[in-house]
Amino acid sequence: MFKRYLTFILLTATSSLFAQNIEFKSSNFKDKKEEFKKAEQAIENGDVFYKIANDAIFLVQNPGKNYKKALIEYEIAQKFNPNNAELNLKIGVCLAYSTDPFKAIPYFKKAKTLDPACNPFLNYYLGYSQQLEGNFDEALKSYSQFETEYKKADDFSKFVVQRKKECASGKTSFANPVRAWVDIVPELNSEFDDYAPSISTDGSELIFTSNRDNGHPINDVGEYDKDIYTSTLNNGKWSAPKQIVGGVNSLLDDVSSNLSFDGTRMLLNRESNGQKDIYESVLKGNSWSDPVIFNFQISSQKTNEEYAAYSDDGWSLYFTRDNDTRANGYDIYNSKMQSKLNKDYAAATTMIPMNSKFNDGPIYLHIDGETMYIASQGNESIGGYDIFVSRKYRGAWTTPVNLGYPINTPYDDFFFAATANGKFAYISSNRAGGKGGYDIYKVTFWGVEKTPIVDVEDFLLSSIAMPMKDHQIEATVDINKKTFTVFKGATFDAITKKPIEADIDIIDNTTGTIIETFTTNSASGKFIITLVSGKNYGIAVKAKNYLFHSENFDIPTGSSDNLVSKIIELKNIAIGSKITLRNVFFDTGKSSLRVESNGELDRVVKLLKDVPNLKIEISGHTDNTGSANLNETLSQQRAESVVTYLKNKGIIANRLTAKGYGSSKPVSSNSTEDGKQQNRRTEFEIKGN
Repeated sequence: MFKRYLTFILLTATSSLFAQNIEFKSSNFKDKKEEFKKAEQAIENGDVFYKIANDAIFLVQNPGKNYKKALIEYEIAQKFNPNNAELNLKIGVCLAYSTDPFKAIPYFKKAKTLDPACNPFLNYYLGYSQQLEGNFDEALKSYSQFETEYKKADDFSKFVVQRKKECASGKTSFANPVRAWVDIVPELNSEFDDYAPSISTDGSELIFTSNRDNGHPINDVGEYDKDIYTSTLNNGKWSAPKQIVGGVNSLLDDVSSNLSFDGTRMLLNRESNGQKDIYESVLKGNSWSDPVIFNFQISSQKTNEEYAAYSDDGWSLYFTRDNDTRANGYDIYNSKMQSKLNKDYAAATTMIPMNSKFNDGPIYLHIDGETMYIASQGNESIGGYDIFVSRKYRGAWTTPVNLGYPINTPYDDFFFAATANGKFAYISSNRAGGKGGYDIYKVTFWGVEKTPIVDVEDFLLSSIAMPMKDHQIEATVDINKKTFTVFKGATFDAITKKPIEADIDIIDNTTGTIIETFTTNSASGKFIITLVSGKNYGIAVKAKNYLFHSENFDIPTGSSDNLVSKIIELKNIAIGSKITLRNVFFDTGKSSLRVESNGELDRVVKLLKDVPNLKIEISGHTDNTGSANLNETLSQQRAESVVTYLKNKGIIANRLTAKGYGSSKPVSSNSTEDGKQQNRRTEFEIKGN
């Protein structure tokens, strides 16, 4: 795609050498009066939206859909007369503020060829084009020429100053790439905007936002609304994205911000009637709850709030808020809960070291509580949004530092979602070479261990897809130093193997204090938590009507990149509980147990030994084939065979009862083969405890 893009630019530039600027004057189109009127009207219509959008950009505000609306009109006129310098410039500006900014480059170049004096802002946008292409010296010349020629440059000074700073930073960053590479993730991306990734701490689940075809009506600029999608990592490959289940996605724009570290809560924003607010949704089983808006301390009706992130301890929320009183775009704020019971947040305070004269945010807080990643159009960006890192030092956050190239480029590079070990992260970018619009990329940090340069190219070429090769690798990214272990697993019924919702306490065995309490997922039984290395931990698992379960494990100091996975099986001890033993098998018409039944029955033996007061009834059941007497006799004999097996394994006879019910208690219809199969079963029921 990138080669095709370069060819397109070269062809456009070559053809433009022989083109002349054609003004939109009636005298130039004497034979096309009606077409000229339509084109002229389209430009007039587009100019209304163009001015609104430009005014918003000048005030560091969101132009909304105004550039897109202007572009629709301008393209009508462009088809009629493609050789007008002013129109090419306007189309370029509309594209420059789209999610595919590289498409603007040939239009700016063509405008320059047609008429270098067509607009006082032409050199500014030529500089922008050159900056996107990495031609920082040429971009600096264009920006300087704009300053010289534009009489009102003082009104636009902060933008020009920032662009020139970006070019200086870009030269340094490109000359000293960091020890990381960036790969596009093809499974997640589409021709539409795919962005705002947030990943579980073990790196296996990812959510993101996309305005791909979702079956909803398109808006007035031909786009679908934004929905939130999910994907799972299986054998190193992400599954096809699906819309998350539940009440989160609506006909409004629903944009993900951040997953909680245990994956059970999600922050998102919605825009309704021009107002953006922050919401929270909670995972209930397999479904996400209807989002609930935060209180006025965070989601204020007087301002817009867009992106948010959880703190490591769950007490604070970091979020972005615009401010109409000064033209600085979005700033980053912090608010702390005064009570977790009712989520009563205190008044938000601005985070001065993080904020610039341009848009700041989104935000990501690492689980270590000492590392914050932010995106910013200001600070020491090399163009567009860049990703920065700040460290907590003596209780205060340090000035953000640019993560460097190739993580950052002159395009928009924002959002940051890292795995617990800090070695991998996912970002969004609209850099050239993607599938279209914003795409999701995986960042792999090399860390302090230096790989011989002779191996670099081969390894990069074998990475996921479309690697960015670094021929000169010098700087080292300072990845997270605090070490963690991801503790994940699931709670199941020991006999049925069905998931159970259970409460789990994590205990620091040295002090005996409970450091975390959480509930496993009701639909899957899954849980995930991140623990600091260097402790001996105990876990206590409790579920209603199930036997208490506990164990401990040790994570040595300095352990990193660890994964502790536990499948916790709980024993059901409630009187009246009835469980079907689906893995108990008999030959047709016989009562002798087949050897494949041993595993299932051995689990029953373990349950009875773990709970010595438990008394159970083993029952046999058949379908309605044959006579009722024969079925009852066969079912009784089969139940007795199971009881005999349990007694031979050391279970006392007075704890066991055998009962054959024949076909008298069907659980399904006997009119189908599948129904008959379900009715032929062995069950046990707890009769005493």
